[in-house]
Amino acid sequence: MNFNTIYEAAGGAPAIREIVEKFYPKVQAHPLLAPLFPEDIRPVMEKQYQFLTQFFGGPPLYSDEHGHPMMRARHLPFPITKERADAWLDCMRRALSETSLPEELQALMLERLSGPAYHFVNS
Repeated sequence: MNFNTIYEAAGGAPAIREIVEKFYPKVQAHPLLAPLFPEDIRPVMEKQYQFLTQFFGGPPLYSDEHGHPMMRARHLPFPITKERADAWLDCMRRALSETSLPEELQALMLERLSGPAYHFVNS
């Protein structure tokens, strides 16, 4: 099979939703990450779903609702250290490992997310 985007290769909306659903409980349980997130995580999860959909080549859900992602600027109010970026990526790695996605695709997704994760470091 040939896919044009990571989004298509992963299985589209259901796969992205599954990743987000598996990811946020890990974030909420992480001592470095949990303090950065609100108690009601659902709006954050929805934005993450919209962003990952767009980031991996699916419909521009995030931009359609929130404008240009400007992710670094949107994350500036939060103290993001290299340790927190590492922790975020580890939570994502563990979430991806709980899906049925092929390991090569998981690795590609994680690699693509590493750039932005470290780009947000501001503390």
